[in-house]
Amino acid sequence: MPIDLRSDTVTRPTPGMLEAMLQARVGDDVFREDSTVTALENRLAADFGMEAGIFCPSGTMTNQIAIKMHTQPADEVICDKTAHVYIYEGGGIAFNSGCQVRPLEGDRGRINAGQVVASINPDDVHRAITRLVCLENTANRGGGSCYEFCEIEAIRDVCDRHGLMLHLDGARIYNALVYKGETAAQYGQVFDSISICLSKGLGCPVGSVLIGRRKDIDRARRIRKAFGGGMRQAGYLAAAGLYALDNHISRLAEDHRHALELADALRERDFVGNILPVETNIVIFTVKGRYSAASLAEALRGHDILTVAIAPTQIRMVTHLDFTQEMVRKVRETLLLL
Repeated sequence: MPIDLRSDTVTRPTPGMLEAMLQARVGDDVFREDSTVTALENRLAADFGMEAGIFCPSGTMTNQIAIKMHTQPADEVICDKTAHVYIYEGGGIAFNSGCQVRPLEGDRGRINAGQVVASINPDDVHRAITRLVCLENTANRGGGSCYEFCEIEAIRDVCDRHGLMLHLDGARIYNALVYKGETAAQYGQVFDSISICLSKGLGCPVGSVLIGRRKDIDRARRIRKAFGGGMRQAGYLAAAGLYALDNHISRLAEDHRHALELADALRERDFVGNILPVETNIVIFTVKGRYSAASLAEALRGHDILTVAIAPTQIRMVTHLDFTQEMVRKVRETLLLL
């Protein structure tokens, strides 16, 4: 079995999770009759101190629903230039919502309040209406970097003063909470909507939940229907989410430790250049010398270690619940052979 460091989406359900899925009580969720889906939506909304939630197949869908429910066609969305909503969701902001993007040059995927203020368009018929700010925490292309909560609060203040909505792509929000020692309730107080992915660090096979105000989630349910995202006996999937919330959050610290150990192993090799600061479970590093990113990824694949070349000179490794201490040792030994 290869050591798979391409993403934390590659995990398989644990025996306990599978058992929870088998025991799930289900119904037709489009008719609002799946009690397990409802329990998951209510659980996450309550944990973050928000009013309601909606279960969807993917984080891309929850992000795109949020953007559509907060905007009108010809509005503008502010985000970092490496944001997942901007570069990894198939042009969905334009396709689904008819909006344009103001991409900002952030710090490892994180923008600040001053940048947001400077990017708000004036009231001018020649300019798009600035409507929404999207943050990503942790920031994927920032190497799993985390916002300082005081900066999020400063951005919230800017949004309040200028009538903007604030959405969080929280695909790996629990990694951020564990690393920073913050609480879900803090985030519910500052964001208008939050997308929470269950199929990354939490190890579920499928699913994300969008949480926010009840009136917004009611609108989100209509948008999900138009996007083709309504599911029927989805409680089997939701049960995995409930199990993960009970069993897989505190263990994220183990993934973070493994990522630091991978970074230490990489520093020993002459073909590794800059390594982005490792905070959570993502390691992004520059390849130099005798390897390109693609050729190093191929060399690692020859030793049954799977990685992703995310740029001509950059590789990403992501730790997860199926990546063990023994696998850390194997990766370290393999790097010494290359």
